[in-house]
Amino acid sequence: MIDITIQNFETELLQASMQQPVLLDIWAPWCGPCKSLGPVLEKLETAYAGRFLLAKLNSDEQPEIATQLSQAFGVRSIPFCVMFVGGQPVDGFVGAIPEAQIREFLDKHVPSGEMLEAEEDLAAAEELLAEGDLESALTKLAQAVETDPANEVARFDYVKALLELGLLQDAKAAFAPVAAKAADTITPHARFAALGLWIAAVEAAARAEPATLQAAIAANKRDFEARYALAQTQLAAQRFPEAMDELLEIIMRDKAWNGEAARKLYVAILELLSKPAPKAPAGTEAKSTLEIAGKAVVPASDPLIDQYRRKLSMALF
Repeated sequence: MIDITIQNFETELLQASMQQPVLLDIWAPWCGPCKSLGPVLEKLETAYAGRFLLAKLNSDEQPEIATQLSQAFGVRSIPFCVMFVGGQPVDGFVGAIPEAQIREFLDKHVPSGEMLEAEEDLAAAEELLAEGDLESALTKLAQAVETDPANEVARFDYVKALLELGLLQDAKAAFAPVAAKAADTITPHARFAALGLWIAAVEAAARAEPATLQAAIAANKRDFEARYALAQTQLAAQRFPEAMDELLEIIMRDKAWNGEAARKLYVAILELLSKPAPKAPAGTEAKSTLEIAGKAVVPASDPLIDQYRRKLSMALF
């Protein structure tokens, strides 16, 4: 449990909620119901064993924060509890409600034990990936997917790692449960769709002869079939900038070629290179964007991705 002030609001609440859900209890010393609710919340923080963090805010001492949150949710009384996930307030409740109702509220927003275990494996895998230990990361990612098959970040990273290691058949097997999401034309899943195009590129590259493709392009710069196939071989070899350069040549000459296939693959490569934006769990929805402590929490930009996004924008517009 931690006390929130204007000084630590960003680091201890917004930033902390990027790692795990944070329940903020807004209270006051004169509030009788607050005094009865507080011990229940502390008991539940212990019972949930690290699945969420409890934070407290004295509304008398920190009126600016309390007022902004109250206005955001249309609440005029305390105790008032707000759940923060992914750097945003996503839900709340008012009053000293019974413990059973608080548990129902928590269970909508905090991960289950299995989900938490998968998140821990995923976090360990990300550290190993940062260190360049792809094979050890793969083991952790496999454990995360087995523990929580619905964890989309873990599955994406798992399939990606398998492809990076050249394990195509294993990658296809791990991708199969989400293949329908990748192919959904109504509500497409961009990151899974990108994996699908990468798998297709690896399969196509196995049948291609780069020297023959390069010769065909040298003879006819508008041989888009050959240029697209060459881009697929570059993607299969994980030469991402080279693949995008070939696709860019198609886009600049004929944006609509083959149902915009070049643009779609180019965007997919950007997706493969990008870190996912943090998001709240399914079923939650941010109520507002707070400006109390200044900046929203966003992933750091990547110069290569920024450069190739600009190139695509210039080619399209």
